[in-house]
Amino acid sequence: MVVNLLEVNGLTVTFPTPDGPVRAVRGISFGVDRGRTLGIVGESGSGKSVAALTLLGLTPGASVGGQALFGGDDLLAMSEPELRAVRGARIAVVFQDPLSSLHPMYRVGWQITEAIRAHTPASRRAARERAIELLGMVGIAQPRRRIDDYPHQFSGGMRQRVMIAMALALGPDLVIADEPTTALDTTVQAQILDLLHRLQQELGMALIIITHDLGVVAQTADEVQVMYAGRIAETADRRTIFYRAHHPYTLGLLGSVPSAAGRGRLTPIAGQPPSPIRLPSGCPFHPRCAYRMDRCTVEEPPLLTVGGGPGHRSACWLPVDARRSEVMV
Repeated sequence: MVVNLLEVNGLTVTFPTPDGPVRAVRGISFGVDRGRTLGIVGESGSGKSVAALTLLGLTPGASVGGQALFGGDDLLAMSEPELRAVRGARIAVVFQDPLSSLHPMYRVGWQITEAIRAHTPASRRAARERAIELLGMVGIAQPRRRIDDYPHQFSGGMRQRVMIAMALALGPDLVIADEPTTALDTTVQAQILDLLHRLQQELGMALIIITHDLGVVAQTADEVQVMYAGRIAETADRRTIFYRAHHPYTLGLLGSVPSAAGRGRLTPIAGQPPSPIRLPSGCPFHPRCAYRMDRCTVEEPPLLTVGGGPGHRSACWLPVDARRSEVMV
């Protein structure tokens, strides 16, 4: 039996609110191993970021269930001091907006060295040298001079490189990149994705990329997990998702990706994602789906094998042989 570096089983995350419980994540399971990349894709509110950040105890106030084995230890059963030892050292996060993640009043070098010294007995001098090395590794020119600059003195792409350097400071086994390229233009986005891929190959770490853009995972992911309304709608290897997708929601996301040739028109998915407080009966996607059947409105489909490729599963009542050539949202 193959055991991944991270194995998540039956994860649920619910937030209490005055209007009722928000079921942000509803029983999802996934895994990722060293040297592999998992892409988690979905619209805003699908639960993708909540699922990943809950593993590190970064969703305070939530009611959490399930199991998340990391190197054999259950992250969801750890105390706060135990999680603090894992965060940064063994699992690191690259957040969406580096300008709000980096403190504007401290030099970037100080912020990286403090992250190092929080987990190791390194001296300030040794931590500074390590920070310079990391800045050079992620492509910051003249790192020995730039280490004493403030965040506002860097461009958006350079700030994201600083965040990646901070994430790699302690040689983590797993890096979670939460929408790492959303605020960047297309050229810089490609550079950041190439950087993450290159560093992963050099360091052998596992990588989880969270994004709303299938174009991002097309460049990076080995496996793809499409989420909708807190559940996995479809999961498969990258090639299967792009060439033999089954779920109408996945097909809708594919139709929203601009082509490199600029041919054809984008096809937006009709409607809006449902409120996690008041999910529709049956399949949560059925109000937006052009191929809904009577069964879809009353019975939520389980995640079933559809055979498009290794590990290809889809939570949809469409026939197994329904493919992209036949079904387009």
